[in-house]
Amino acid sequence: MGQGAFAAGDDCAPDRLDIRGDWGQAQFTIELALTAREQARGLMFRESLGASEGMLFIYPRAGKPAFWMRNTLIPLDMIFITPEGVVQHVHENAVPHDETPISGGEGVIAVLEIKGGMARILGLEPGSELRHPGFDAKIAAWPCTEAN
Repeated sequence: MGQGAFAAGDDCAPDRLDIRGDWGQAQFTIELALTAREQARGLMFRESLGASEGMLFIYPRAGKPAFWMRNTLIPLDMIFITPEGVVQHVHENAVPHDETPISGGEGVIAVLEIKGGMARILGLEPGSELRHPGFDAKIAAWPCTEAN
């Protein structure tokens, strides 16, 4: 997964993320947080977030990122993702302004933040697969196809 190196096929775009699982499939319009500055700010100070909107944080290597809700005004669901684009952990309804660190465990390369409560509404759970050009197509569980 290279920051800014998105080789998207016709089924993928940097501002779109698809999720599928036994529960069905959903699509989100996303903003990317790739730089340290973008990741530090995240969704702070936002007063609303649409049901099909989110922010995807992509890291250069897998680790154990932790999030908090300082200066975040709305509840968020945090979806912690492996390098294969598979959901490892879902933290539902993170509390606005809470500074308690939230982690999805080791081996996380990306985190998707969506409107609080959406993960439960969709039935999103560990094992769900994400498709986005930021995930390495060679190892992704649901890779973007190559452009023809």
